[in-house]
Amino acid sequence: MFSNLAFGIFKESIVNYHIKDDVNQPFNNPYPKDEINHLLYRKNWIDTVQWHYEDIIRDPDIDPVKALELKRKIDASNQDRTDLVEYIDSYFLNKYRKVQILPNARLNTESPAWAIDRLSILALKIYHMQEEAERLDASPEHIKKCSDKLKVLLEQKEDLSSAIDQLLSDIEQGAIFMKTYKQMKMYNDEELNPVLRGQK
Repeated sequence: MFSNLAFGIFKESIVNYHIKDDVNQPFNNPYPKDEINHLLYRKNWIDTVQWHYEDIIRDPDIDPVKALELKRKIDASNQDRTDLVEYIDSYFLNKYRKVQILPNARLNTESPAWAIDRLSILALKIYHMQEEAERLDASPEHIKKCSDKLKVLLEQKEDLSSAIDQLLSDIEQGAIFMKTYKQMKMYNDEELNPVLRGQK
């Protein structure tokens, strides 16, 4: 199942990141560029680095200048994340381009890649909630609360994985047709953001 492949790669990315646990560490993708695995690994690495950016920027004592620099990095990361989602959807569009669409085929509310994006984030939630549930310096109440949350996240992972695999199966059989839209983000565009346009 594709969801198992994706989640396994996401876990690999997360574990590899935490070897150094440094947002400034170099990125090394172990998969060839022409494979979907390459896109999946890259996607989760972006999510993992951004997860830690979000932790750092919430430090109440952070230097304002550093906070602004970090906000710029988060903005760039969000753009990279969106780009990777679109690359993954392009993979599926190409893979299923010859599928005969059934007359009663329906359109799904989200594309496969955006569902996979949610699975990548869920992999991070599971990893970090597991860490919290296993903390030796935490109170029994904290351990119990995090263990309960972890059970819910694991159930959610099973449900989302099943939904992704069903979506891909339906697309392959022509019961659902893919239609993707570019995100058309406006805030980074000098012509569309009035603040940036005013600086020109």
